[in-house]
Amino acid sequence: MSEQATFIETARRVIGQEAEALGFLSESLGAEFNAAVEMILAARGRTIVTGMGKSGHIARKIAATLASTGTPAHFVHPAEASHGDLGMIGSDDVCLVLSNSGETPELADLIAYTRRFNIPMIGVASNPDSSLIRACDVALILPKAAEACGHGIVPTTSTTMTLALGDAIAVALMEHRSFTADNFRVLHPGGKLGSRLTKVSDLMHRDMPLVTTETPMRATLDVISAKGYGVVGVTDSDGKLIGIITDGDLRRHIDGLLEKSAGDIMTQNPMTVSADALAERALSRMDERAITCLFVRDADHPDRPCGILKIQDCLRAGVM
Repeated sequence: MSEQATFIETARRVIGQEAEALGFLSESLGAEFNAAVEMILAARGRTIVTGMGKSGHIARKIAATLASTGTPAHFVHPAEASHGDLGMIGSDDVCLVLSNSGETPELADLIAYTRRFNIPMIGVASNPDSSLIRACDVALILPKAAEACGHGIVPTTSTTMTLALGDAIAVALMEHRSFTADNFRVLHPGGKLGSRLTKVSDLMHRDMPLVTTETPMRATLDVISAKGYGVVGVTDSDGKLIGIITDGDLRRHIDGLLEKSAGDIMTQNPMTVSADALAERALSRMDERAITCLFVRDADHPDRPCGILKIQDCLRAGVM
């Protein structure tokens, strides 16, 4: 067997072993998991997540996931807690403490602090008889599973289970709170996630180029030039959008153009997009029809325009 094949076999063994451990974790969940979620929901303050070493790295990620899905949370380093950072933990908070062995010495002061001031504590460890588990209010026990390193010394399987457990808690809280894509967008305005969740209403222009069916073409051309969108929407007497005039319409009706009205040359039933739609969807529709802008429908009055969106608006916002 080649060296490369050996690498792949090792990878498959590690992934398989960790996947099996996640199955054990799923089967082990019971009333304690419900109690942990309910304890976090009942807290009037934040969820403080802590752990030392590799558990600390996992704790940082869990805290970030909680915070980004509607549960105020932050990470407190247990060693720094002993030197003043215990002041970051308030009486209305709840602590989620991670330690595979449950005997991490750096956690001692933090655990003692929660017990002294009656701060609820959830412990996550693999040893049900450990100091952490004996001291906590709710115990989440990781099932017995060998570390994937083969020597039982490198945190691999245990950290994978802890991370998955943190994700499970975060999603359970998220679903209970009916945390929506709109909520997520508020907390993720930057980067690819933010751009994907941007709504049409966030990017559209409200100063729309509009004329009525009776508007003479000379005045219609003035509106097209003044607004700078290269198009103009045509409304009926009730303000409903019934047509659009593009440069293609102008070319097709060039003969005697200035003797006509907007209603004579407009293209009826123009493609539109709802103000509530994702900008990503609007961009897709423009790509499909090879057009560069869309009029935006009012969510409450879908036959009336409330804005106009250009393809450049989407691209500048990072919508791809």
